[in-house]
Amino acid sequence: MESVIDTNLPVGKPKWLKVKLPIGQKYSELRGLVDKYKLNTICASGSCPNMGECWGEGTATFMILGNICTRSCGFCGVKTGRPETVDWDEPEKVARSIKIMKIKHAVITSVDRDDLKDMGSIIWLETVQAIRRMNPETTLETLIPDFQGVERIIDRIVEANPEVVSHNVETVRRLTREVRIQAKYDRSLAVLKYLKNQGIRRTKSGIMLGLGETEEEVIQTMRDLRDQNVDIVTIGQYLQPSKKHLPVKEFITPEQFEKYEKLGKEMGFRHVESGPLVRSSYHAEKHIL
Repeated sequence: MESVIDTNLPVGKPKWLKVKLPIGQKYSELRGLVDKYKLNTICASGSCPNMGECWGEGTATFMILGNICTRSCGFCGVKTGRPETVDWDEPEKVARSIKIMKIKHAVITSVDRDDLKDMGSIIWLETVQAIRRMNPETTLETLIPDFQGVERIIDRIVEANPEVVSHNVETVRRLTREVRIQAKYDRSLAVLKYLKNQGIRRTKSGIMLGLGETEEEVIQTMRDLRDQNVDIVTIGQYLQPSKKHLPVKEFITPEQFEKYEKLGKEMGFRHVESGPLVRSSYHAEKHIL
């Protein structure tokens, strides 16, 4: 279904979505290291609004397996197309970057690699292992694709055994086909359930708001995640990466985000990060507790 831009949407972002430029000694040091060594963090490449805060806490997010995705989700700014060949030195490069930056808690994510027989899972496993070898004190979160729900492939993530494994449902059931296109809502829930059943200590998922979902649909999505024993949920505002992407239908108020946070805690989530500027990795260093 073709998306139609809501002409009633206010022009420009509301005041609560405006952020200050990142500052602080720790941020400046890390920014200098990233530039000097040409380190690839999604924090910088994605212009994350929370970069200064996260880097100040010693947390950073790294994207592996290239920057071209085999899927074409309507919300995502990552390029779609034929990915480059796998860089088998990447695990060591990422581990070295984390060491140079003295990262305390690293989040690893990736594009979807449906073009590969292992869907990139071997690089995933080797990256976690390399980080563990080179940075034994660094804790880890892996923000993974659905790997098409193939359990023997997901088992490589289980074998890696990071402190937190995250997989985002991104939106409510009704909007999944339009927003995520090649993904399936129930498959994502099944992946999260499988991870928990296989002994992953902390599982996590994220939802974007402002795509046309209703309050009841958001609450039902949160319930669906709790039914899979998901420990942590992040809820943030969707922002359109370009005019080619799905339009923002609504800017959700901070008060509504607070309501979702309260409801999430009542449902039994261990951590609920809910706010206009919240992204998947926001306060990630606290989610291992």
